[in-house]
Amino acid sequence: MSKSDILFLAHRIPYPPDKGDKIRSWNLLRHLTERYNVHLGCFVDDPEDMVHKEFLESITKSCSLLPLSPKIARLKSLKGLLTGEALSLTYYQSPVMKKYISKVRRKYPCVAQIAFSSSMAPYLVEQSAATKIATLIDFCDSDAEKWRAYGQASSSLMGAVYRREGRVLAKVESQLANQADIAFAITPQEAKIFNDRDDLKNTVDYWENGVDTVYFDPDADFNGEIDVNSEIGANDIVFVGAMDYQANIDAVQWFVETVWPDILKRREQCRFAIVGSNPAATIKAMDGHNNIKVTGRVADVRPWLKSASMVVAPLRVARGIQNKVLEAMAMAKPVVATSGAAQGVNVEDEKNILIADDAKSMGNEIIAVLDGSKNGTVIGENARQLVVDHYGWAPKLKRFENRLETLIGK
Repeated sequence: MSKSDILFLAHRIPYPPDKGDKIRSWNLLRHLTERYNVHLGCFVDDPEDMVHKEFLESITKSCSLLPLSPKIARLKSLKGLLTGEALSLTYYQSPVMKKYISKVRRKYPCVAQIAFSSSMAPYLVEQSAATKIATLIDFCDSDAEKWRAYGQASSSLMGAVYRREGRVLAKVESQLANQADIAFAITPQEAKIFNDRDDLKNTVDYWENGVDTVYFDPDADFNGEIDVNSEIGANDIVFVGAMDYQANIDAVQWFVETVWPDILKRREQCRFAIVGSNPAATIKAMDGHNNIKVTGRVADVRPWLKSASMVVAPLRVARGIQNKVLEAMAMAKPVVATSGAAQGVNVEDEKNILIADDAKSMGNEIIAVLDGSKNGTVIGENARQLVVDHYGWAPKLKRFENRLETLIGK
């Protein structure tokens, strides 16, 4: 039986799945390619990711990967301040992307079109009425709420820009949801943010992230697949995340400034590894000081997770489900996290995670695991069992697939 065609847009290349949004978009794309002929249009903001073009072409019916320079895109996005548009949308505006979408629509009878993130949705809703293609949006998180939170945390000029972006984007998100046939968020809590808005007419649904518990398995034989750095085993505490992402930068800076000094006073040999791509200058400057290692991009985060005594997720601005938390839990590691970083995962404090929202509490929880007064091994084992039982990708994606099949009458 021949496959139907689907158009899938993403603001960032979905492969490799090495950061939060790409983990979700990759698993959704992989799921779709098993059932449909997928036409993929996306931007590539890291030139190194272009090496995956051939692979993505091999699993899709057609593929358009458009290079995007973050510096140039930021400058282009500023026109939104004059036009009244959300900067997040002008950032991704591209006539080349529009041409690709039009080409796919002319050549293939797509049964549905899917936008991953609010940034890509305008490409679909502005033309969907004429083409009569079923339109779905996966918002993941409310980006408007993220910018609002950044604005509240900053009193600088950029804080004003962030607050403005939050206000403008909230209206856009509602408009997009109202124009789509189906819109999704990443958790029930995130969906409620959308659904509580007065200008929302359609109900936003949700489908949750999962984690690959076969890949993220502490017993997996993965050491032979990579060049294991000899420094990996020397770290007691690890943070994993893309280090050009503002929420991660803020989390690490807060941790290093307010939590880490107290830990070093109590355990002077303790080591902290910051594992993630494209570290900002402020993060790079931490490398080699106060027992801190900044790795930059690594081929595989699993050795860093496996060798650590624990993983920290000290996020102060967090939306939806944190993949970094799910992956650390899958690796049977005790995770010390803020309540924001743990939201969206059905965890139980002291059983399968340790929650701490202030510097003193987080330091105490970390020391408690390091000195054995809290059994990190048991907490980690409980964490892995939770994700194995409830956070596989297949059942999470089934919720999305059921809505899609009902929409297209499959």
